[in-house]
Amino acid sequence: MQNLKYLILFFLVFTACKEETLVNAESIIDKTIEVSGGEKFLQVEIEFDFRDKHYKATRDHGIYQYEREFKDSTQVIRDVLNNDGFKRYIDGKVVAVADSMAVKHAASVNSVHYFALLPYGLNDPAVNKKYLGEVSIKEKNYHKVQVTFNEEGGGEDHDDLFVYWVNTETFTVDYLAYSFKEYTGDLGLRFREAYNSRLVNGLRFVDYNNFKTEDKSLQLFDLDKAFENDKLKLLSKIELKNISVK
Repeated sequence: MQNLKYLILFFLVFTACKEETLVNAESIIDKTIEVSGGEKFLQVEIEFDFRDKHYKATRDHGIYQYEREFKDSTQVIRDVLNNDGFKRYIDGKVVAVADSMAVKHAASVNSVHYFALLPYGLNDPAVNKKYLGEVSIKEKNYHKVQVTFNEEGGGEDHDDLFVYWVNTETFTVDYLAYSFKEYTGDLGLRFREAYNSRLVNGLRFVDYNNFKTEDKSLQLFDLDKAFENDKLKLLSKIELKNISVK
């Protein structure tokens, strides 16, 4: 009987800790989305330039359309990804695209919009969140949250793994990291440092210093320490320009 009491007590404590972890991860992301724009993300039209392409995102309570437009030689190419799938337009006319290429184009369009609209999207049904604890980066405290995706609804890169560092005071995402499969089949790692935070008509946008590692032994969850110890190499800058929000 005594053993049974201890077993029940252990089960109750384990369940409580598990529930607290889930609540922490959810509540942290909820607060992060709130301070970055909240409900304004639900119905909005956003345009911006990234490198040599123009992007546009239109969202209306679950109905969405992501676009990119650019010139290729003498042609104007417009890629459109929405609830119905992917289409490519050349000089205003729909063109046929092989399924394999359509998947790649759609993933490319989605990726740029995904990062531009963060943290919106982290509460999508296909997203799984796990609280990893509190850490310190550059003398500031952060909630460390792991994000994975279900295969159904998680897109082509559903097996990518993300980590977000959320400032414990401001609840902004100041750092993020992710793993992905490179074209060689190897596992790639990226670590991003947010900067140039600004509000545009109620929505928060940031640019990123994009870092990589040449140390194949490094794990995704250790990139924050590697960053603090100057063990990462700056690969590129992710800068959004000419942002407009309606």
